[in-house]
Amino acid sequence: MRTLLILLALFIPCTLIKAEEPIDNQVENIDLHLNDHEAAVTFLGLSEGEAVLLQAANGKNILINIGGKGTRAELEEGLSLYDVKEISTLFLTDDNDVSVDKINQLISRYNIKEIITTSEISAQLSNELNTIYHIQTLAWGAGTKKEILPGMTAEVEFVGEELNEGMDLKLQFFNHTIFLMSSNSPRAEQVLMKKNLRNINVLKIPNCSMEGTLSDQLIQYLNPEISILFEGNNGMDTKTLRDLNEIWSEVYSTKKHGTVTVKFTENNYEVIRIPVKLDE
Repeated sequence: MRTLLILLALFIPCTLIKAEEPIDNQVENIDLHLNDHEAAVTFLGLSEGEAVLLQAANGKNILINIGGKGTRAELEEGLSLYDVKEISTLFLTDDNDVSVDKINQLISRYNIKEIITTSEISAQLSNELNTIYHIQTLAWGAGTKKEILPGMTAEVEFVGEELNEGMDLKLQFFNHTIFLMSSNSPRAEQVLMKKNLRNINVLKIPNCSMEGTLSDQLIQYLNPEISILFEGNNGMDTKTLRDLNEIWSEVYSTKKHGTVTVKFTENNYEVIRIPVKLDE
């Protein structure tokens, strides 16, 4: 259900509200006021790379990816904005932005207990992570499914190690489906077109700076209500953007719109934007 709300303080449980204004980007801390049977998925607006924060009412935080090169300060600023002091689990869905030094620093600062990733990245990290933190590194393959937050399950729909492939995660929270894509190869598309992925609520587009990131057939199959694009310095894939517009998907680019949070209840969701800070 396309429920868009930007006013942070209200969070009124109604439907079909389209927001016109984002949150003031001078806010120092955001309290999402998560209650039981609620969760939030935040796409952090970094200058490079991707990072997605999952939060639950019990205070548990999960981070998916760590942003690109030179974005550690931006990442920590974004996490601080959402009052993140500890992270239980770190997912690494592809090897584009894997920095062992950065991962070790995040483990130390946020007391990360486990890393979930592909078998290839897991093998790479097993010999390079700082052993004093006693962190568990798990390799998830296609079909792995587990509850990661109260009411939210994560399932690996595809995992590959070829060019433009990684781990594609489907998050299910009550009736809401969030699909976090990392792969954009023809092989991955063939597999995903056979999965139960129709009518996605929120879709994270993979590597959207590449022309023809996703085929129009896959976009129509997924039919996302909301699409999130982590736009790189090379600009946005205009074909994918056009295909998304044709199916009336609400498109948010973190480069243009800043950090985007989707707050879910059992039946509805609300979208909150923290705009990009302008250089003074």
